[in-house]
Order: sequence, then structure tokens, then C-alpha cells
Amino acid sequence: MIGLVLAAGAGRRLRPYTDTLPKALVPVDGETTVLDLTLKNFAEVGLTEVAVVVGYRKEAVYDRKEALEAKYGVSITLIDNDKAEEWNNAYSLWCAREVLKKGVILANGDTVHPVSVEKTLLAARGEDRKIILALDTVKSLADEEMKVITAEGKGVQRITKLMDPADATGEYIGVTLIEPEAAEELADALKATFERDPDLYYEDGYQELVNRGFTVDVTPIGEVKWVEIDNHDDLAKGRDIACQY
Repeated sequence: MIGLVLAAGAGRRLRPYTDTLPKALVPVDGETTVLDLTLKNFAEVGLTEVAVVVGYRKEAVYDRKEALEAKYGVSITLIDNDKAEEWNNAYSLWCAREVLKKGVILANGDTVHPVSVEKTLLAARGEDRKIILALDTVKSLADEEMKVITAEGKGVQRITKLMDPADATGEYIGVTLIEPEAAEELADALKATFERDPDLYYEDGYQELVNRGFTVDVTPIGEVKWVEIDNHDDLAKGRDIACQY
């Protein structure tokens, strides 16, 4: 199993930082970035290989690759997303379809979270679970969150931002464990998703899988401080949290 980070997005709401950097390289604790924190988490749970999907301002990631490898003791493969500024992240994850065959812990490049999330996902493996989403069932939800409805013994029934928060079981935090056995079916679902609409999220690919009868499981992460950094308010929260990790 290896680590996988989606770090191709432009993050326009974080300008001026993202005038020259991808969102994953915006500092959240001194010079420490979201990518640093994620690599640290991966290394702590014993992952030695990491793939990073890059696109917008990818040269900044290429420039730091060797230093990041040395700092965290991991080998990094960079995967170019040629449509990062045109299409949404269903395509971005599909670009890593060959990597999925190794089994991955996938982390969004804008999610500040503790290593307990990765540990929780790894502990939830087994019993034929092929895809496991990290789910926050504690946080109060609003319209912007990626919300999930689950059913007992059946996993995810619906995953979308477009639902009444009161109906949701919890929020998907942007970290997933994907077993090698799920790789081909997931890649096919992602392809169908971005071919239907290139603006769709990879979570819409998860929904495509569910619609096909594939079980997508979840595991609650407990009461954990984390944030998805989309704008400057999120960045301020991320900086408050990152210094604790």
C-alpha cells in the first residue's frame, strides 16, 4: 500500500498564495505545508512510497520533490494532470489509476488532519472492505460539506454536497483507503463520471460505484480537529490546527 495525494487544483480562493503555488504547498505552520503534514502522516504509518497528482503550478512541487523525499523518508512519484485547470478532480484521481492497483491511502491536498485518521482507516481493513472513507460524524454540517448517508451493513448510499445537512450521517473528510481489488472498478466509474461531466468530483465517482451495486464503506474518525482549506477563513483554522500536529 502507498500514499496518494491529489494536489493538482488551483485554489483560486486562496490568492495571492496560489498565484505561485498549488494549494497543497500553501504554508500552514511556519514553512510547513499541507503536503508536508500529509507526507508526515504517511511516513508515520509506515508508507514508504507516495504518488502525488500535480497540475496547477506543478513546477513548485517538482522543485521540492527531493527535499520532501529526504525529510520524510519516502519515495515520491509525480503524476501530471494535463487538465487540472479545466476539469474537476474525478479526472485527477483517474490520472492515478495505475497507482490505485497498489492499494492506496488517498488524501486530498487541502485537508489538514492528524495521523489518527490514517491509523483509523488501516484498523478498519478486512471483512472484504475494498473502499473505506474517513467520516466525521461529530461535526455540525452546512451546505458546502461533502455529506454522506449510510445504511447499516450496506455502507454509503449517497455522497454529495447537494443534500440537506439534516439527512447526512456525516462528512467525508477527503481521506480514503482503497484496496488494490477496487482499482479497476473505481477507475471505470471515474471515467464514466468525468465523461458525463468533467466538472464532477471523484466523490461522484464513488456514487457511480454505489449506483452499480459496489459497497463503499466508512469508518468514523471520532472527535478530531481537521479542516479542508478552500478559502482564507479555512486557512486560518488550518493554521490553528496544524501547529498541534
